[in-house]
Amino acid sequence: MEAVAEHIQEELNVQTVFTIPALGGIDVAESVVVTWIIMAVLILLAFFLTRGFRTRNISKRQAAMEVMVTKLLSMTETMVGEEGAAYVPYLTTVLLYIGVANIIGIFGFKSPTKDLNVTLALALMSIILVQAAGIRAKGIKGWLHSFVEPIAIVTPFNILDLVTRPLSLCMRLFGNVLGAFVIMKLIEQVLPVVLPAVFSVYFDLFDGLLQAYVFVFLTSLYIKEAIE
Repeated sequence: MEAVAEHIQEELNVQTVFTIPALGGIDVAESVVVTWIIMAVLILLAFFLTRGFRTRNISKRQAAMEVMVTKLLSMTETMVGEEGAAYVPYLTTVLLYIGVANIIGIFGFKSPTKDLNVTLALALMSIILVQAAGIRAKGIKGWLHSFVEPIAIVTPFNILDLVTRPLSLCMRLFGNVLGAFVIMKLIEQVLPVVLPAVFSVYFDLFDGLLQAYVFVFLTSLYIKEAIE
């Protein structure tokens, strides 16, 4: 159990990879560097996989990419609805990032979503987008009036909702990712030969992708509520 505790503490510790000598020194954490790696991989994949696209006599690679992109966009558009179609590219990008971030531990990197700062930043971005969507759909007056709906007495609770929603998104993603890691370490301590490989398929792949889906689904739900 001490070994498990040490592994958990190691995962929770955010290491500083290097310091930028500006403004008194800016520490760049490991989660930020891994995020840069994920961004670079996604950008390079998008560049190489979309080279040579044609409008006629398309290749199998192009057909496969078009199906994949169409499925992803369709899935996020189904979540947010037709009225929220403008937010589909952002939601799809977040889905890809969190999905890759959750499973990147398989390749020996520390998942950025194990850093509470990363999940909090993602949650804040989503909630800011939700409020911006509400302002865009209803205008400033309509958005402010939504805080007193359905009756004025619930106004404090509607305002409190601005804090609880990002906190909920943040802690749900962080807690589930960390919980999966803890369970895997406990399994490795009990049966270190066979079961870890089997459960890794679920906790490192399926559960990681599921948490990305849940995060985007909840963000989409909040956007739908804001623009209705």
